[in-house]
Amino acid sequence: MSDNNDTSVLNGLIKTTLDSMKGYEDAAKDAENTQYATMFADFARDRAKVATDLQNQVRALGGEPELDSSMLAAAHRTFMDLKQAITGKDDKAIIQEVERGEDHIKAKFEDAMKDGDLAPTTREAINTAFASVREGHDKMSALKHSVG
Repeated sequence: MSDNNDTSVLNGLIKTTLDSMKGYEDAAKDAENTQYATMFADFARDRAKVATDLQNQVRALGGEPELDSSMLAAAHRTFMDLKQAITGKDDKAIIQEVERGEDHIKAKFEDAMKDGDLAPTTREAINTAFASVREGHDKMSALKHSVG
């Protein structure tokens, strides 16, 4: 088990979680429906908490946590499409892009949990964070299907 590996995995999840948070903040600002705007703002706060919890785990390992998202990184362009949807302020398009972003973050967490070299405390921190991510994913998936 390597603290460096744990820190690297956690920092990757932090970047993706911060991307998600920023995507939700953008969606909240531009959604026409106030119910959606409120929901997106709530999700942004949830993701901020997840990121903070993961950052605290990196600090507990003696590492330096990521503090910024990777909005311009090639691997994390998922939420850039969200900005395109927001430009048109079409709630259905915003919801579809947010749900796509949710698929992305869920996959990132699932991949991280497959890492057999993680320390038990790191795995537990990721599992706890993933519970929130999975809940957000499932809610956005249900919302996407309800606006159909």
